[in-house]
Amino acid sequence: MAGRGPTPKPDEKRARRNKQNAALTIVESAPVIQPELPEMAPGGEPWHPHTIEWWERWGEDPLAGEFRASDWSELMDCAAIHSQFWSGDFKLAGELRLRTGKFGATQEDRARLRIQFAAADEADEKRRGSRASADSRGSYKSLKVVD
Repeated sequence: MAGRGPTPKPDEKRARRNKQNAALTIVESAPVIQPELPEMAPGGEPWHPHTIEWWERWGEDPLAGEFRASDWSELMDCAAIHSQFWSGDFKLAGELRLRTGKFGATQEDRARLRIQFAAADEADEKRRGSRASADSRGSYKSLKVVD
C-alpha cells in the first residue's frame, strides 16, 4: 500500500529548519455550504446508510467551514467510493484513504497537513493547570519514595 512516509515532526522538534522558498498565493474566496448528496449513488444504487452519516459528519466538521465548491465536489466523489466500500467493494479502501486524507480525515492526516485544532491546545493548558494546582494543594505530600 503506497503512502507518503512518516508523519512530520512538529517544527520545534525538527533538526533542520529550512526556509520556505515558495511564495504563497492569496486568493479571495468565500466558503460554500455543503451540498446535498444526490438522490442515488452513481450507478443508480441507493447510498449506503454509513455513507449518509459520513456525509453529515463532514458537514459538521470544523474543517468544512473552509471548503470551496471544488472541495465539496471532490468529497462527493469520495462519498461514491465510500458507499461502494461499505457495500463490500473493499479494493477501493486505498483510494478512499488517499482521497479523504487530503481533507484531514484522521489525526495523522491533519498532522501531515499541519492542521491542529485549537480545542486541543486549550485542553492541554487545562491539564497542565490542574496538575500544578494539585501540587500546590499538597495532594502528593502523603506519597513516599520506595526503593
